[in-house]
Amino acid sequence: MPIFEFACLKCGTEFECLVFKDEKPECPNCGSSDAEKRMSTFGISIGYKFRPASTGSKSSCSSCGASSCAGCS
Repeated sequence: MPIFEFACLKCGTEFECLVFKDEKPECPNCGSSDAEKRMSTFGISIGYKFRPASTGSKSSCSSCGASSCAGCS
């Protein structure tokens, strides 16, 4: 079930809403159904895989202290 971000065109309130197909969400502040869908930063692909932050040492992961990053992927 997709959750989208919206901005109300009447009062300017930004909100998230679970919507199905062509439903029009209502603004939680003013009740208007005149809202614009916004680009969600969560849904943007950055084009490369996550790499753990490490100093290059294979002995441990700098973010969690595990002895190997093999399980982190």
